Amino acid sequence: MSKVVEEKKEVTIVFAGDSGDGIQLTGTQFTNTNALFGNDVSTFPNFPAEIRAPQGTLAGVSGFQLHFGSVEISTPGDNCDVLVAMNAAAFKVNFPRLKKNGTVILNTDGFNARNLKLADYDVSPIEDGSLNDFRCIQIDVSKMTRITLVDSGLGKKEVDRSRNMFVLGFLYYMYNRNLTATEEFIKEKFSKQPDLRDANIKVLKAGYNFADTSETFTSRYNVKAAQLKKGKYRNIMGNQATALGIIAASQKSGLDLFYGSYPITPASDILHELAKHKNFGVKTFQAEDEIAAICSVIGASFGGKLGVTASSGPGIALKGEALGLGTILELPMLICNVQRGGPSTGLPTKTEQSDLLQAMYGRNGEAPIPIVSASSPSDCFNAVYEACRIAVEHMTPVIFLSDGYIANGSEPWNFPTKDKLKPIIPKIKKEKGQEAYLPYKRDEKLVREWALPGTSGLEHRIGGLEKENETGNVSYDPDNHQLMVEIREEKVKKIADSIPLQPINNGVEDGDVLVLSWGSTYGVVKTAVKQCVEDGLKVGHAHVRYLNPFPNNLGDILKDFKTVIIPEMNRGQLLKIVRDKYLVDAKGINKVKGIPFTTDEIIDAIKLHLKD
Repeated sequence: MSKVVEEKKEVTIVFAGDSGDGIQLTGTQFTNTNALFGNDVSTFPNFPAEIRAPQGTLAGVSGFQLHFGSVEISTPGDNCDVLVAMNAAAFKVNFPRLKKNGTVILNTDGFNARNLKLADYDVSPIEDGSLNDFRCIQIDVSKMTRITLVDSGLGKKEVDRSRNMFVLGFLYYMYNRNLTATEEFIKEKFSKQPDLRDANIKVLKAGYNFADTSETFTSRYNVKAAQLKKGKYRNIMGNQATALGIIAASQKSGLDLFYGSYPITPASDILHELAKHKNFGVKTFQAEDEIAAICSVIGASFGGKLGVTASSGPGIALKGEALGLGTILELPMLICNVQRGGPSTGLPTKTEQSDLLQAMYGRNGEAPIPIVSASSPSDCFNAVYEACRIAVEHMTPVIFLSDGYIANGSEPWNFPTKDKLKPIIPKIKKEKGQEAYLPYKRDEKLVREWALPGTSGLEHRIGGLEKENETGNVSYDPDNHQLMVEIREEKVKKIADSIPLQPINNGVEDGDVLVLSWGSTYGVVKTAVKQCVEDGLKVGHAHVRYLNPFPNNLGDILKDFKTVIIPEMNRGQLLKIVRDKYLVDAKGINKVKGIPFTTDEIIDAIKLHLKD
């Protein structure tokens, strides 16, 4: 039957099911297809915290949220237009986020007596009236997949693992998208397993044809391409962008890249991505533990390489002593912290911004380290590139902050050509001059020169004991220690002179409320402030990339607003720092649920403070 095509500006879809249902792959393929079509997209994969949670349980639900549209997309969306639930538990976890009159697509096989019991349902939500205000599409996906592959020769387990392709084909028809990109993906993925290749493509087409020929719905939807800035685009995840930004910094600085790390969620994909790029001279090392990883990086940096490591909060804690060694040696190093819920193991697959105070203060003694943070998946490239530049040009370890939301999310990336990247110039001393070599003699920025091992005449002492000013000799002199502590602190402060001034990113330049954000809250704050301004409210938004040191004009911006509010996925860490440094009575909006803010939460907080 012919179906009416309705135009939509933007759509939010949540895919949900067990970890074995291929939810992340389904969401990624649907995202890539829309990105190739030209939509702006933003995603939020939501993994279960347990590695192998029991199937059908609430703890085992895996989710993937996609927001795509013909307009600018800054967040993965708040409430969803469409919920795809492969079982009762997936429905129960995500149903509260479905918009009124939204569409829910249910795999009815996942609502049998066993699955309902595992999800703590006494009565099926299909039968108790819960869906009366929603458009419900019920499909026995398992049955349809088995019928499609009845002659495939595959076992029941292999057949059922293809169910996600049926749902994907169904949605491709529903949103007027073609199957080509996913067919090519399947052919490549199963190039050595032709039976699985053919089965998945057959099920994909079966889902598409079922949507076409059935009377399940009378309308199809069309979301036109977005009017993005001209350039070459690719869809990219945050950890991928981080890895590519580090490689770009290596190439622009002329330094070989050494990456030493120990696997930890959600940072491990940086290692996986870097290991693919040996053609750029990248050397990756998986150490036996976090301490060995960062100590290998210190050795690489001492040897004249761009030394990089990455972890999450627990691993950064273990690296703390060695970070102090890098600080007192004044070596260029990059430490990436992809933050997750804590403390201890905490919520390893959920997101938080809870390591800012750890980055700022989490070492023994006075050991200040510059901090740079990313605001979105694609921004990881620029932010980590800048973190590398600061490390190399200012001879210091630098901490780069990302988080699980940024690392696993994706969006279109207008990638730059190398001539558009800022130069990175290492301060390497090539040879001994006429005078005696002083390894800790400094320039006007208080930066010492980088003496590479094996350079004749540049021999000097190294180690964690306090250095004598200029000579680098071991010193226990009280006055010298005071001087060296102050010099290292002042060197970090002077970095503010080589970073951009803080802009007002959105909204008014001065007014009633300034929303000061950092990290992954950027998109949702941008969206909320934009709506407030459209409603006539005097609200501004400043998003801070440089967290230590702050931009030189940040204090002046704070004074231009009656109230400053700081949304963070922690209990108020930037809030404490801003209050301490600028003596501003800023207010916090705090959330530690392992999931990002919604737009409405930010808008409600802004309006509450406007009333005050």
